[in-house]
Amino acid sequence: MKLIFRYLRPLVGSIAFGMTIKVLATLLELALPYILSYILDSVVPLGEVAPIIKWGVAMIACAFGAFMGNVIANRNAAKVAREASRQIRHDLFHATMHLTARETDRFTIPSLESRLTSDTYNVHHFIGMMQRIGVRAPILLLGGIAITMVLDFRLALIMVAVLPVLSLSVFFITKRGMPLYTKTQQAVDGMVRVVREDCQGIRVIKALSREDYERRRFDGANRELVCREQKAGVTMALSQPLMSLFLNLGLVAVIFLGAHFVDADLSKPGRIIAFIQYFTLMSTAMTVITRIFVQSTKSAASAGRIGEVIETYNAHPRKTGTGLPQEPDEDAFLSFEDVCFSYNGKKDNLSHVSFSLPRGGTLGVIGATGAGKSTLIRLLMGFYDTDSGEIRIGGQRVEAYDENMLHALFGTVWQNDFIGNDTVAENIRFGRDISDEAIRRAARLAQASDFIEAFADGYDHQLTAKGTNVSGGQRQRILIARALAGDPEILILDDASSALDYRTDANLRRAIREEMHTTTVVVAQRVSSVMHADHILVLDHGRVIGAGRHEELLQDCPAYREISQSQMGGAFLE
Repeated sequence: MKLIFRYLRPLVGSIAFGMTIKVLATLLELALPYILSYILDSVVPLGEVAPIIKWGVAMIACAFGAFMGNVIANRNAAKVAREASRQIRHDLFHATMHLTARETDRFTIPSLESRLTSDTYNVHHFIGMMQRIGVRAPILLLGGIAITMVLDFRLALIMVAVLPVLSLSVFFITKRGMPLYTKTQQAVDGMVRVVREDCQGIRVIKALSREDYERRRFDGANRELVCREQKAGVTMALSQPLMSLFLNLGLVAVIFLGAHFVDADLSKPGRIIAFIQYFTLMSTAMTVITRIFVQSTKSAASAGRIGEVIETYNAHPRKTGTGLPQEPDEDAFLSFEDVCFSYNGKKDNLSHVSFSLPRGGTLGVIGATGAGKSTLIRLLMGFYDTDSGEIRIGGQRVEAYDENMLHALFGTVWQNDFIGNDTVAENIRFGRDISDEAIRRAARLAQASDFIEAFADGYDHQLTAKGTNVSGGQRQRILIARALAGDPEILILDDASSALDYRTDANLRRAIREEMHTTTVVVAQRVSSVMHADHILVLDHGRVIGAGRHEELLQDCPAYREISQSQMGGAFLE
């Protein structure tokens, strides 16, 4: 709950205003049974209409004042809940975007999604509830006890005797419910994971006729969520019947003793009627307090999950690097020095990798699936820290760079990159300050200008999410244009030409080499994509089994020679 209070602190003025109005409105509500009691016991016996009308108008005024006060306070509560939740979502999203890759792996994407959606909703609902009824219910309860003590302390003692039993019941039920709601949110993560995977792979699922299998998988996750929700719900639902039981027993006792006191002329009928109304108000207040405890249990579990992400981000050491030095090392602009890395800490995914690349040079990385090619790129970009060894750019260790400055050096095309639901131009610009002229130049270099300009609306052509309304090769060239548009120091093409024909691929490589003059890292499974590189690494299960130029590897590396001969018989077209 500390997380919620931290975000409510800047809104303390609005909260104080809303609570003041809510308190005044609730006090007006509490006055109504007392006025009624006075009318019945003191005004009606006078036999005069005028005093009855006067006190009746007073009751109407109190009711209207309570109504208006509740409306104003509830609107203010909605505003506070909205602003606090907006800031929580903002900070959570910011923290999520800046988690390290290893931290993201630990939380998992589906879990982060559910924290941004269902968890923030639970917190939002709790903040609003606490201001709407969390203030009103305790005042009704405590104010009702105080007034009933004044009206008839003997009957009030019945309510006082019931309260400890109710409080203990709610406490133990809530204590048991907290971990159950945490497990429920974990089940939500599991269902989100299945839905996310099915949505991303819907075409493959349909192509392989695996709809029934995925439906069963979803049903399993759904049943798990339902079971956990049911267990948590049944546990917390015990509080409501127990509350009603004890309160109704107390009300029966009040009516029974009240009738006895009236019969014995120890009390008045109006006072008993008012007492029953106050008891009803207090019963409603206790029921509402039970709901608050239930919601607070959900909210505490959700706030803990949200705080876990934000605190993980806040614990990051702040890097103060200033980017490339004024005179970077040109001969070893990009270098790996005996780098080892493992995702799980058990088996190396990269083992003792070393190489050096001059500024403006091209590095080719080739190997079978799972050889460690993409892992090498993730380390280079600082997504993961090495277990041992050093990675340097311009002579500086990657760890010394400020994160934004480090990533600004790169233009990257990943194997599974994404395209947004926007125009071609905006997908290439990608929120950066890049001119239309630079976008057209990048498209020309990426061999994309011909098909883009063939669209009726050209660069204003609307793309669907994931670029499903263009071909795979066109989508890949748009992504390459995005990487080139920022004129990066280091261009990374991670299997970026897999959907391109050989001629287009060759033209792309020639354009980058002749016009960009950037340091380039090409990750590929085709020898034709790396054969012109200044330095080629051949990876196998995370180890370098060959390094050098194309001609050298054909002579000295059997694995590279085998790949070359199997793909094109050793001959390449440019």
